[in-house]
Amino acid sequence: MTATEPKADLHRYLQSARDALLWKLDGLGEYDIRRPLTPTGTNLLGLVKHVASVELGYLGDTFARPSGEPMPWLDEGAETNADMWATADETRERIVGFYRRAWAHADATIDALALDTIGKVPWWPADKAEITLHHAVVRVIADTQRHAGHADILRELMDGAVGMNETNDSMASHDPAWWDDYRARLERAAREAEDRAPADRGA
Repeated sequence: MTATEPKADLHRYLQSARDALLWKLDGLGEYDIRRPLTPTGTNLLGLVKHVASVELGYLGDTFARPSGEPMPWLDEGAETNADMWATADETRERIVGFYRRAWAHADATIDALALDTIGKVPWWPADKAEITLHHAVVRVIADTQRHAGHADILRELMDGAVGMNETNDSMASHDPAWWDDYRARLERAAREAEDRAPADRGA
């Protein structure tokens, strides 16, 4: 196995997560990319808006490299959770464009600075605010991958579309009958486990 450059590794995994998240919007109308599908309101376009804001915070402001992008949803006094959904006036093009500009700004920070460069997270307590660029990039990758996973589930619930990315769906089978049987087996196993469990569990 040949050695790889650490920044290249980090960037590859970050970009993979970015691409996966945006891909989940493809083929959907305005309602579907915005509609809340969980009791806490999780929605596809809101996830994009949120992760873009996260990138600009951790890979911009934290290293004294402000992007200049207006983010009123993060201002003091802004509505709670305003970064997690899109208003009717915030178009898909606007939010996706904002995300792509966040990528460019974050990538410029990664390219310009050494991984051991120290930054200060403005919204963390002062005594814990210092982090390295390496830490910040890993944190953004983890956050983006987490939300890409949320998007996977939301999209599957909407129209059954699944997959890791456009060229690799990462699925065990493409036969709907196989999946019906598989899901039925899981359901039977779950019910059997429930039947076998002690009556006093959790007491």
